[in-house]
Amino acid sequence: MKIEKTPIPGVVILEPARFGDARGFFSESWNKARMAAAGLDYDFVQDNHSLSSDAGTLRGLHFQAPPFAQAKLVRCGRGRLFDAVVDVRKGSPSYGEWFGIELSFDNGLQLMVPEGCLHGFVTREPDTEIIYKVNNPYDAASDGAVAWDSCGIDWGVSATPKLSDKDAAAQTLADFDSPFTWSET
Repeated sequence: MKIEKTPIPGVVILEPARFGDARGFFSESWNKARMAAAGLDYDFVQDNHSLSSDAGTLRGLHFQAPPFAQAKLVRCGRGRLFDAVVDVRKGSPSYGEWFGIELSFDNGLQLMVPEGCLHGFVTREPDTEIIYKVNNPYDAASDGAVAWDSCGIDWGVSATPKLSDKDAAAQTLADFDSPFTWSET
């Protein structure tokens, strides 16, 4: 597996090897021991799978506040999406900065999103699936969102995306009092 750092500390791109033949391919998307050896020591407790029927569906920017903050390992199971992360860890050298990457079934890339980062994505094709592991279970009282258009992200959309009511009503980054604090460990 190839591991590439991004400008945001803790956000890394993973490229699992694919072994293919006439039948298709096999890929190991997560191996706890190998990832721990690479400094990605996460104890994932829940897998999530989401389908967006329409291209231009935007989900995010989401977070879960401590003590239920979530790190995520994100990949695209079908279709194509643009995945974005915003660092909101107070004191972080990249606070308020964003990083985005295209994840698709074809490229097989994954994105590791640490706790303290907002996460969202916009679909590029109909019937796009996102699959992700998290290290804390969902907790409704800790769930939150920041407005998708308040962080300077270039989503690559030409029209207003399809949003949930929750995402459409989300607070701006300027109004967000982050519950996360930067730690180099």
